[in-house]
Formats: sequence, structure tokens, C-alpha cells
Amino acid sequence: MSQSSAQTGCKTCSVNHDTPSYSTDEVNFLTKHWQPIVSALLLTIGLILDYFIDPVWFNESFRLAWYLIAYLPVGYPVVKMGWESLIRGEVFTEFFLMSIATFGAFFIGEYPEGVAVMLFYSVGEAFQHSAVQKARSSIRALLDVRAEVAHVKDGNSFKTVHPDSVPIGQIIQVKPGERVPLDGKLITDRAAFDTSAITGESKPRHISDNENVLAGMINLNRVIELEVQKTYENSSISRILKMVQEATSRKAKTELFIRSFAKVYTPIVVLLATLLVALPALFVSSYVFEEWLYRGLVFLVISCPCALVISIPLGYFGGIGAASKNGILVKGGNFLDALRSVKTVVFDKTGTLTHATFSVQNIELYSDMNESQIGSYLFAVEKVSNHPIARAITDYIYTPEHSLKVDQQNEIPGYGLKSIIEGQTVVIGNQKLMENEQVELNKSGSESKNSSTKVHMAIDGIHQATVTISDRLKDDAKHAIRQLHHLGVDRTVMLSGDHKEVVEEVGRDLKIDEIYGDLLPEQKSEKLEEIKERTKGKVAYAGDGINDAPVLALSDVGIAMGAMGSDAAVETADVVIQSDQLTKIAESIRIARKTRNIVWQNIGLALGVKTVVLALGALGMASLWEAVFADVGVALLAILNAVRIQKMNFSSNS
Repeated sequence: MSQSSAQTGCKTCSVNHDTPSYSTDEVNFLTKHWQPIVSALLLTIGLILDYFIDPVWFNESFRLAWYLIAYLPVGYPVVKMGWESLIRGEVFTEFFLMSIATFGAFFIGEYPEGVAVMLFYSVGEAFQHSAVQKARSSIRALLDVRAEVAHVKDGNSFKTVHPDSVPIGQIIQVKPGERVPLDGKLITDRAAFDTSAITGESKPRHISDNENVLAGMINLNRVIELEVQKTYENSSISRILKMVQEATSRKAKTELFIRSFAKVYTPIVVLLATLLVALPALFVSSYVFEEWLYRGLVFLVISCPCALVISIPLGYFGGIGAASKNGILVKGGNFLDALRSVKTVVFDKTGTLTHATFSVQNIELYSDMNESQIGSYLFAVEKVSNHPIARAITDYIYTPEHSLKVDQQNEIPGYGLKSIIEGQTVVIGNQKLMENEQVELNKSGSESKNSSTKVHMAIDGIHQATVTISDRLKDDAKHAIRQLHHLGVDRTVMLSGDHKEVVEEVGRDLKIDEIYGDLLPEQKSEKLEEIKERTKGKVAYAGDGINDAPVLALSDVGIAMGAMGSDAAVETADVVIQSDQLTKIAESIRIARKTRNIVWQNIGLALGVKTVVLALGALGMASLWEAVFADVGVALLAILNAVRIQKMNFSSNS
């Protein structure tokens, strides 16, 4: 991830909690290990001289000089950054607070503790920075699987170039074991690919000629050639990287709350620290300024909410990374929060619950025309459509040598096609279209109560044929619905443009709670609005992302299924599931809920420990040593808790 998109440092305690980046000076400070090593060595020697040897020459002046030298390697960079922040108007930064705390420690003669505060703070920051960088690098390594070379056809040979210089339409070669550099169409025979980087699936995928191959896939078994269809910047894997980068900039409500909370919390604690030093002078008869100043310094050290402002964004970042690892692209922490609250999941049928791999079962004829003649009309009309049913029909029908010429054609969404061929009006579509065109259907061609789809053809108002087409459910559809109910999703709903009887049979088979068929695209949107109005909790809609873009946009969480090849899906959906596995919906909800749990664990840990140490400090029962250990230690524990989500298994075989 770039610094701008996946930053997780804690630069200030009341300003700019938007996961700020480390400046060059800060990075240098955190990565120059000799500084804390030198300070630690000098501090250790000073403590030995102070408490064990106690030589005569180690007097007060020499002690001050010794501990000042120990302080400078770790203290100077922090003081410098605190001063620069103060000039910019950022008063309550951790650098300024740590500087004041250590100056106060030196003022009351607690030199070792003044050095220790800066030493442990710098070590803690170094560990925090290292943990954040490791998390960021692991996600980048997981996702940035773009190939660095492409073998481009040049006459009878191939030359090797960088993929970003390859234009659309060029032929490229991919050898066994190599990663596909660009999205393209397979122009050689069937080949097997490892698609885990794109879809999260470990099972190899077999792709036939003229089918799409995506950048990031690994060619498994033979030399293949592709025709490039997208540039390097617009390839599927580049879009994945861009989405994950942009996702970290979309803040969840918890992140926004903590940022606002920190801006109020830190100044209040600083004011309390000041009052803790000053007020006892009015009420405590045995008031000793140094003693109460020490208590105030403990307040300052523990006041910075670094554990909160580092670990919470990192928690959401970890959740987005864990989802990406499993082939689920969540476009922001706000959508992770929305997924957690989903109580109703609405499904499209074709291409979502089913494979959308239609096949023609049979063609019933109702006139003197034979199947070849009927086929000529069907092929001529359907060949210009990209609808899965149209492709099933054209794949089934023998292509005539002299295809009929279509003079005029109109596609009616949700109904079918109406064309003019050689002066004849040819209508091909569902029963509703036939009714609208006042075509009387042959009784044997009327809709039957099974999962097959009927496509009718009429010429000049006469019913000529009925094509029976069937689709099949996805293998994990039933398991996916069971998982959603097991997770506490109250209702599952199916919206489809298919005939009501077909939709109801599929719904009963899958045990879906509500089923609606015979819906036009605009009616799907209206039905979803109606569902949202009467639903408590969030409503998610899962569709193929092409025809369902309006409904995806209307839902609380739009989920595009298996749609990395679809620009409409990537742009419209809030969550993109790169494979066709419906069980990934439940998996995304599990990830969202676990992310939320981790975030609130970190909030509870940070606030709990800080509250205890602040109370102990106010009572004089906590030292600066304990304060700095609490601050740094809690931040490190919160970070470790946040990044562990990326190692969890969220799949379910139950």
C-alpha cells in the first residue's frame, strides 16, 4: 500500500488522527537503532553508578551531565518534532507531551526516569512502526502479484517487454508456471490456471479458447497465447490493488468517533494533569511541589491515546486485508461495519444463485416450418444479444450458411427481442412479451411448473415455436443459505425476472424465505426499496453486477458476485466477490464481525489500562516507568491483536 492510503502511525494525539504517514525525519528516527542502543547503554551505566557503585566523583553535576548525554540520542529528535508541531499550531502532540514530561522529570532531579521515558517511548515507536510496516507489506505482497514481463508476438518470435507497454489487441505468450501479465482472451486451446490470487480459490480453473483470462492468474500446464483486451493499468489485478488502497481511506463510524474522541480527550487529560499539580496546594497542608509535579508528569505520559488511534484503523485495515486474502474486496471500513449488521440478504437468481450456463433442452414446433427454418430465425435474432439465454440458443442451433438478414431489431429489457426480417415481424421472448404482442400461445408451449425457462417465437403474430432452456444451481447455493441463517441473518429473499413458477421452484429448493418473480429491472429496485422499509438492520443485495447495477446501488451493501471481469460490478458494488462461491457472502460477514470485535477489544484494552494507570498516578502509586510501559505496551498489544485477523480461517464446511 502507498503511504497515503494505508497509513497507520500515530503522529499526533489530538490532531490528524486520519492514520497519518511518517515523515522522513520520523522514519529516520524510528529506524536508526544505534540511538536507543546508545541511550540504553548510558542509562544502564548511570543506574549502576547511582545505585550500586556510588563513586564519589559521580556527584550531582556529573550525574546531570551523564543523563543529559544519555537523553540526547532519543530525546532530541522527539523534542525537535514537538517544537515543529507547536509552530504549526499542533499543541497536544505526543512529541510535545513527552518533551514536557521529561523536562519535568529532569527539573525534579529524576534524571534516570526522564531518560527512560524517552528511551522506552522511542523503542515502542520503533516496534509499532515495524509492526505496521509488516502488516502493510504482507497485504501488498498478497495482492501485488502483477507480472513484471510480457512476451509479445513480433513476427514469428516473441520479445520480452514490460506489460505497461503492451497495447490492446496485441498477442502475448504465457509459459507454464508464469503469471498472466494482462487481461486477455485465450486464443489457444483449453488450459488450466491457478486463480488463487484473484478469487481466493485453490482449485485450478479450466478455461477454453475465446474465454477471458485475467492478469494475476498462473498458467499451469502448457504454453498459451492471449489477445490482450485491457491495458496494464486497467487490468483486473491493478483494479484490485486500487480498490484495497482506496478502501483504507473510507472510515468506519468507530474510526471517526475515536478521532473526535481523541481531540477532546487529550486536552482534558492535560488540563487534569495541570490541576493535579496546582490544586493540592490549596487543600493539602503537607503539599510538596515536586511530589505533585511528578504525579502530573505521569498523567502526561499516559494521556496520549496512541493505542487507540493506531490500532483501530489498523484493525479495519487488517479486516480488509483478510477479506482480500479470501477473494473478497471490501471497499472500506464503513462497508465492513455495514456487513456486520446485515439482517436480510437479497439475491438475484440468474448468474448469482445459478450458473447462468443455459442449455437448450428441446424446441417444440407449432407450424409447417421445420427446425432448420425455425433455427434460422432464432439464430438471426439472438446472435446480436449478449444475454446468457441468447448465447445458449445460438450455441445450440446449427449456423446456416446463408443467415437471414435482420432489417430492424429492438431489445425489450425483461421481455425479449422484436425484429423485422424480410418484412416479417419476428418476436422472441417470454410469455409476457407474447401477451403484449397479442400472440396466442399454443397450449403445449405455455409455462410449466418446473425449473426450465420457456422462450417463445412468433412470426407475424403466430406462435411458431417454444424453446425450453434450463439452468442449474451453483454447487454451494444450499450451503450458502444455511450459513447465512446460522449467522443470524433473519431473511433471505430472491428477486428475478424469470417466470414466477420457475423462481418459486428454485426458492423452495434452496429454502429461501421470500421469492419474487416476473420482475422487470425497475421493479427489482422498487421491491428492494419496499424490503428496506420493512426491515430492521442492513439489507445486502447479491447480484452479477451487470444488469443489477441499480439494485446494487440502492442496497445498504451491494455485493457483486464473480464480477472481476465486469466494470459495472467493480464501480457499483460495495463488496466484490471475485469467485462464484456464494459461501463467500457468509465469510465476508464473519470477517466483518471479527474485525468489529477486535476493534472494540482494542478500545477496551487501551481505555481500561489507561484509566487504571491514570488513577494510580493521581494517587501517587504509579511511577513514570509504569506510565511509559503502560502506554507503549498497550499500543503494541493492540497492534498485535489487530493484525492477527489476517491469519484466521473464516471458511466454514458446516
